[in-house]
Amino acid sequence: MNVCHDDHFTIVMIEDDEGHARLIEKNLRRSGISNTMVHLNDGDKAMQYFFAPEMAHIKHDRVLILLDLNLPTIDGYEILARLKSEDRTHAIPTIILTTTDNPKEVDRCYELGCNVYITKPVEYDSFSDAIQKVGLMLSIVKIPHHTK
Repeated sequence: MNVCHDDHFTIVMIEDDEGHARLIEKNLRRSGISNTMVHLNDGDKAMQYFFAPEMAHIKHDRVLILLDLNLPTIDGYEILARLKSEDRTHAIPTIILTTTDNPKEVDRCYELGCNVYITKPVEYDSFSDAIQKVGLMLSIVKIPHHTK
């Protein structure tokens, strides 16, 4: 099942834990998500993907980001702040998907401009169920057609 025939978008998953990344993709697929997925496993790769001079010609239209906060090299907070401060990327929907559930960190992410904050459950079945629910949400979400 294709999520959106007219509204197909790429999911960019920025997640350093390979096990979590596999579970996220597997459970999104189980929920019917067939979108293209790009997996970046550290903050530096994420910054390169969106901001390297050689990537400037790429329009990041039709993208949704799943962002972990606890990343090597550059953390998710810095990535989020940069994404939301740049004209080319500020409109990209960004979902924080992390183990951090501290209310101050949740507030900080919303202040930086995240669109949704989801805490990853620790237990395997709960984690799988939560990601399948994210997939159901993604199946109806609308993504901006154009960024600057």
